[in-house]
Amino acid sequence: MAGYRADDDYDYLFKVVLIGDSGVGKSNLLSRFTKNEFNLESKSTIGVEFATRTLNVDGKVIKAQIWDTAGQERYRAITSAYYRGAVGALLVYDITRHATFENADRWLKELRGHTDTSIIVMLAGNKSDLRHLVAVSTEEGKSYAERESLYFMETSALEAVNVENAFAEVLTQIYHSVSKKQMEGGENGDASSVPTKGEKINLNDDKYGLKKLGCCSS
Repeated sequence: MAGYRADDDYDYLFKVVLIGDSGVGKSNLLSRFTKNEFNLESKSTIGVEFATRTLNVDGKVIKAQIWDTAGQERYRAITSAYYRGAVGALLVYDITRHATFENADRWLKELRGHTDTSIIVMLAGNKSDLRHLVAVSTEEGKSYAERESLYFMETSALEAVNVENAFAEVLTQIYHSVSKKQMEGGENGDASSVPTKGEKINLNDDKYGLKKLGCCSS
């Protein structure tokens, strides 16, 4: 029984979505972060999958529910359900394929069309281990992130570079947004704006009034 309860022992549950073209490595980023696994034979995701992992942020236990979807057009119908309740996103492109970077614009538009403006977004240039095949420079990724007020990191699911950091940064920024609002609510005596233990935070809910954060790419 204790083992069963342990899985439920968290302070906050945050939903994070992975978006980006097919083949950029979304599923391997997910499996590297949640299971520390990488599969070279990884097949295209069909429909939607999600995995969870808990981590500590400022002494609080944050449970991340990370959703992964196919980047192919034929699965676009799942859009609204996929984005519903998401408070963070990793927008992934492949540094060796410039077209996947160009398409980041379309993904970002779709994300912003289905979520609150306060969603925390990390632009992740994946496959940084393939530096010799690079088609998108770090500077190009960084300047796009700055222009769109996104966080930015280059990652390698294969070599486990910055995968932990990218997810942890997103979850930390979500938590800081929520806890800042809780404190403000407390000062105003507005107990209703304070989420209860384990409550799923939905940034679409105006009562949290979260503000957009700047870019951390510097």
